[in-house]
Order: sequence, then C-alpha cells, then structure tokens
Amino acid sequence: MKYIDLDTVNKRMTTRILINKLIKYLFLAATLFGLIVLAVLLYRVFVDTIGWLNFDFLTNRLSTIPENAGIKGAITGTLWLMLIVGPVTMILGVGTAVYLEEYAKRGRLHSFIQTNINNLAGVPSIVFGLLGLTVFVRVFGFGTSVIAGGLTMSLLVLPIVVVAAQEAIRSVPGFLREASFGMGATKWQTIKNIVLPAALPGILTGTILALSRAIGETAPLVALGIPALLIPIPGSIFDNFTALPMQIYYWTLDSVLVDEYANLAAATILVLLVILFLMNSVAIILRNKFQKRY
Repeated sequence: MKYIDLDTVNKRMTTRILINKLIKYLFLAATLFGLIVLAVLLYRVFVDTIGWLNFDFLTNRLSTIPENAGIKGAITGTLWLMLIVGPVTMILGVGTAVYLEEYAKRGRLHSFIQTNINNLAGVPSIVFGLLGLTVFVRVFGFGTSVIAGGLTMSLLVLPIVVVAAQEAIRSVPGFLREASFGMGATKWQTIKNIVLPAALPGILTGTILALSRAIGETAPLVALGIPALLIPIPGSIFDNFTALPMQIYYWTLDSVLVDEYANLAAATILVLLVILFLMNSVAIILRNKFQKRY
C-alpha cells in the first residue's frame, strides 16, 4: 500500500518552498518597517534637541522665553504623579488579582468581573480622563492637583496590573501550594509565603510597564485640565502641577507660533524617553533577580 505519492510531493515542494520564503520576507519587512519608523522618529528628536538639552534646561523653571525655559517643574510634577500611581496601583491591582485567583469562586460573577477587567484594559485613555474629571476634580473637589491626576492615572493602568498579576499568580506551580497546605499552613500563609514571592517577578514587571504607560499618557491630563503654564513647583499631593507629557503637548501646539518651542518639545521628549528606558531597565533587572531566587 502506497501512503506517499513522491511525484505529487515533488511537484508541490517548489511551491511550498516559495511560500515559505515569501512569508519569511513578509515578516522581515514588517519588522524593518517598525524599526525604520522608530529610527526616523529618534533621528528627528535628536536633531531638534541639539543645542537645547543641557543642565540649565533640566533645572530651570518654565518660561515664555525659549532660551530661559526649563522643565524642572514638569519633572517634579511627574515624580509626584508616580508617587501616587505606584502605591495605589500596586496595592489595588495585586489585591484584586489575589482575590480573583485565590479566593473568588468560579462562576458567572467571576466571569463577569474578569471580562470587564479585560475590557477596561482596552478603553481609550480619554475616557478615564473624563471619569477622573467627574469624580476626583468635581465630586471630591481635588481640582487639578497631584492627587487628582495620580488617582486618574491609577484607574487607567489598574486593569493592566490586575491582568499581569493574575497571569503571574496562575504561573505558580500547584504543587507549591499543596506542599504548603500539607505542612499545615493556612490559605493566607500560603499566599504570603509561597504564592506572592514566586509570582513577584511577573507582578513587578507588569507594574513597572504599566507605570511606564502612565508616565507617558497625555489625554487624561488634558481632560483634567492640568496646566502647562508658569505655576509653582508642587510641594505636596494637593498642589497644582504639570507633567512632562503636558509640557510636550503644549509646546508642540505652540510651535506654530514660536519655532523654538519645537526644539523644547523635542528635548522634553528625549528626557521622557530616557526615564522610560530607565524604568524598563529596572523592570528587567528586578525580573531577572527574583527569577533566580524563586
């Protein structure tokens, strides 16, 4: 009995090899397209930044005179913003993930909550800005303060942290839990001493990547009415503030009136990119460190 027709296989072999090469070069072209766009963007930013990014630019306050303008206030406001977003997102996000994975019973309610969390991760950021404007600015009366911006940004990235933490908790081998229960540990002791330490690399990576998104978002801050004017540098979470994305946004808009503002926006973009690079580097270092430990 003949299972393979060699003549048919040989006839189709040339076509299969051509399709394989075509798919390979198609994926290569897709990769190169993204890299070329990124290279053009970085080239334009570097060219426009030359002569504008220096120590004075980092330490001066905002000014309407381009040569005297600096982003000290925007950097300080961004740091204040992250001081709110980081703890709030970490506590609420990890707490929600632990409840859904370790305590909540599987059923319609669990599926309903899980589906809505997944959908919230894809909601446009401007919607969270409008929610923050309604709740934190108008209902609670926080105005355009750091805490209003921080809580709004926390809502924006919270679904991402929840999903990342859930995936990290699910990846913990079941035999670790069973061994802990076998030793007489309670549910909470197992979560605290076994599950969370083992899931920590994934949780930290997801959290820092979510913070990287929050630090670069502009739309929610625009919806809140965060200014980019000559305001004092914030000293507490109840002070008004501005952030790097807002400064980039307003300088880019005003570049049609003052050409030098385009250079200031490019220099601020470069500073923001460096901060994002550092945060992503920290995420990789933490992940590698805790992966070796657990």
